[in-house]
Amino acid sequence: MQGGVKYKVAVRDLCEFTAKEGDLDLRFTPSPTAQEGIAGHAIIRSRRVAAAVIGAESYQAEITLTGDMQNLRVVGRADGYNPAQNQLEEYKTFRGDLNRMPDNHRQLHWAQTKIYGWLLCQKYELSELRVALVYFDIASEQETVLVQAYSAAALKGFFEEQCERFLAWSAHELAHRAARDQALTALQFPHADFRPGQRALAEDVYRATTSGRCLMVQAPTGIGKTIGTIFPTLKAWPRQGLDKLFFLAAKTSGRRLALEAITLIDKSAPTLPLRVLELVARDKACEHPDKACHGDSCPLAKGFYDRLPMARKAAVTIGLMDKAALRTVALEHQICPYYLSQDMVRWSDIVVGDYNYYFDLNAMLYGLTVANQWQVTVLVDEAHDLVERARKMYTAELDQIGFNIVRRSAPAEIKKSLDKLNRQWNSLNKSQNASYQVYPVIPAAFSHALQQAINTISLYLNENPIETGSRLLHYYFDMLHFAHLIALFDSASQSKSESTSESHLDVDVQEDIHPPAPSLCDITKAAQNSSSSKGQETVICLRNIIPAPFLAQRFASARSVVLFSATLTPSHFYSDTLGLPADTAWIDVQSPFSADQLSVNIVSNISTRYQDRAKSIAPIVALIAREYTTMPGNYLAFFSSFEYLQQVVDRFSAQNPEMPIWVQSRRMDEQEREHFLANFSATSQGIGFAVLGGAFAEGIDLPGKSLIGAFIATLGLPPLNPVNNHMMQCMNATFSAAVGYDYTYLFPGIRKVVQAAGRVIRTQSDQGVVYLMDDRFARPDVVRLLPSWWKVESPVKY
Repeated sequence: MQGGVKYKVAVRDLCEFTAKEGDLDLRFTPSPTAQEGIAGHAIIRSRRVAAAVIGAESYQAEITLTGDMQNLRVVGRADGYNPAQNQLEEYKTFRGDLNRMPDNHRQLHWAQTKIYGWLLCQKYELSELRVALVYFDIASEQETVLVQAYSAAALKGFFEEQCERFLAWSAHELAHRAARDQALTALQFPHADFRPGQRALAEDVYRATTSGRCLMVQAPTGIGKTIGTIFPTLKAWPRQGLDKLFFLAAKTSGRRLALEAITLIDKSAPTLPLRVLELVARDKACEHPDKACHGDSCPLAKGFYDRLPMARKAAVTIGLMDKAALRTVALEHQICPYYLSQDMVRWSDIVVGDYNYYFDLNAMLYGLTVANQWQVTVLVDEAHDLVERARKMYTAELDQIGFNIVRRSAPAEIKKSLDKLNRQWNSLNKSQNASYQVYPVIPAAFSHALQQAINTISLYLNENPIETGSRLLHYYFDMLHFAHLIALFDSASQSKSESTSESHLDVDVQEDIHPPAPSLCDITKAAQNSSSSKGQETVICLRNIIPAPFLAQRFASARSVVLFSATLTPSHFYSDTLGLPADTAWIDVQSPFSADQLSVNIVSNISTRYQDRAKSIAPIVALIAREYTTMPGNYLAFFSSFEYLQQVVDRFSAQNPEMPIWVQSRRMDEQEREHFLANFSATSQGIGFAVLGGAFAEGIDLPGKSLIGAFIATLGLPPLNPVNNHMMQCMNATFSAAVGYDYTYLFPGIRKVVQAAGRVIRTQSDQGVVYLMDDRFARPDVVRLLPSWWKVESPVKY
C-alpha cells in the first residue's frame, strides 16, 4: 500500500472507469455548458431550500463525502439530502428529450448516485436510503425525478464492487507515481551544459513552480525556452506534489518542439516513466469524418466503452502518446483515437495541446483540474499570442447571410422558430442607419427568439441525427456559442438571487442584457446582396475586448503558471489584458546575441501610413534591390496587407526581373507554406514577400545563411476602423485614458515587428540586417519597445 499512501479518486472518475459500457453515443447532445449546469443546479437547490423552510428539517446541499477501501480513497460532493424524506439527490442537467438518453448514460448516473448513497449512509449511520436522480431540462426548467430505495448494506456492496474493479489500477498508478517522482528527483539536464541565459531561465521557472506563483518570462529566441521551462518544472514536481503539467502552445510547431524536448529528457533518464499525451483537434484525429459519433454509424464508436479498458492499459505502456502512437493503439483495439485521447488525460503526467484546452469557455483541462482538484503547472508557449486567441474564445458572431441560407432550406419542424428569429433580427436592422454600430444592450426579444430556436433545433436533432458537415449543424453550434456568451454576460451584468425558484437559467430573460465592460455588442451591415428581398443583412457580434475576467480564474486554479515569449514588452499590457495574479513576477532574460550580429536601420524618409503608401513604393523597391545587390542572400520583406504587398511586388518584379522572389498568397495551405519556406536554404538567394503577423512573421526557424535580412514596411498597427476605435474606448474606460491607444494599436503592432525581425538572428553565429522602413520607428516611445540588445542606428534617409 505504498507505506500507507492512498490513491484518491473522485466518485465521477471512479464510475467513469468502472461503470461505463456499450457504445460511444453523442446523439443526446450537445450537453449543457458548465455555466448552464451550475445555473441549473442553483435553481434546483433554491427550490429545495425554499420548500424545506416550510418543512420540519433543513435541506442539506453540497455535502462533502469520503470513503476508503484498502489503498483507495473515494471523495465527492453530493448535490443534496432531504432528511425529512431520507432522500439523497444527484442533479443532472440536460437538453432535448430525456427518453432518448442512451441507457449507458443513465447507468453511469445511477452508479454515481448509489456510491454517494453509501458514503452518506456511512457518514450519518443510516440503515437505508432513498436515492434520486433529478433531471433538469435547461430549456423548460422542468424536473424529472427518478427514485430508488436501498438498504445501506446493498449500497455498501455496490460501492465495494466498484472499488474492487479499480483497486488493481489504483495500485498500478501509485507505483507509477512513486517511480516517476523518484526518477524526477535524480533527473539531470539532458545537455552537457546550459546555453547562455538558459540557466537563469530554468532557475526562475523552478522558483516560480516551488513557490506556486505566476511568472512571465521574456526570453530571446535561441536560448532554448521550451526545454528551459519543462526541465525545471519536472525537477520541482516531486517536492510540490504536482499531478499534471500542461504545455500549451498556439501553433503545431510549438507543440512539436515540446514533444521533442520531453523526448530528449526522457531518453536521458532511462528509468523515468513519463506518460506524455498530445491532444489534437477532433477533425485531425477522426478516422471517419463522414460518420456520426454513435455506434449505429461509426464502427469505432460501437462497443467503445467495452474495449476502452484494454486500450487504456496498452496506451499507458508506450510513454509518448503522440497523435501517431495513440492512433495505432486505438485502431488495434478498434476504438476512436480522439476519444481515447480524452480518456488518457486522467492517466497522463504531461499533456501537450493548444491554448483552448485550458483557456476556452468549455476547456476540458481546466474543467478536469477543478473537478479533481489537481495540482497543475501550466506552461504557456509564445504567450504574446494568448491575448488575441483568448479574445476569439470569448467572442461570438452570427452572420445573417449564412443564417438565411440555413433558414430557407430548414426542415418544416424548425422553420417557424427560425423565421421568428429572423424577424427579430430584421427589426434590429431597421433601426440601424450606420454600417457599424455598438449597442449598449443585447435586446431581450432577440435573445428570447434565439433561445427558442436553439431549443427547437435541439429537439429536432435528437429525433433526426444529421451529418456532421451539414450547414444546419454548423450554424446550430454557432448559435449555441452565441447563447452561452449571452449567459456569461447576463451573469456578469446582473446580480441574480439564488434564494428564489423564479430565477431564470437560459437567455429567455425579460430584460435587455448589458454586456460587461470588457465586451461589446455590435452589429455590422454586410455588403449589399441583390438577392435579398428584405433589406440588408447584418452580422451581430458579442465581441470580447479584454479577456482578463474570463482567464483570471484559470490562472488562479493552477498551482503555478509560466508564460514565456520573446515579446512580452511591456509587461503591464499582458498582465492587465490577461488577468494575471497581482503577485505575478516578470523577468527579462539576457540575450545570448550581441549587437554586432544585427544591423538595425531606421529609414526616416519613408512613410507607410495609408495615405502615403503610393509614394512609399518606389523608395521601398529601390532599397530592397540595392541591399540585395550589395549583399546577395535570402531576405524577407514584410507588409501590412496583401494589397500593399502586391503593389510593391508588381513594381519590384518589373524593375528587377533578374532577382528571384517568392510571394505569400492569401489562405496558403500547409503544403503551400512548406513550399514557400523550402526556398530559403543555406545555398539559395532570393527575396520572400510576406504579410506582417502572418505565417512567416513568427514561429519559423531560418538559421545561418537561410535568412540574412528583413525589410519591415509597417509598424504593424491594427487598422483604424470603428471596431478598433471602440476597443480603444473600452481600454480607456477599463484602465485609463493614457493607455487606450497603446493597448489597442501601438503595443500589438510593435510586437509583430519584433517577432518578424526575430527571424533573422537565430544562433550566436548568425549575422544579419533589419530595415525598419517608416519614420515613426524613430519615435522614443517606439524605440523603447524594441529589444534592449539591438543597437539601433541613427535614422537615415535611403
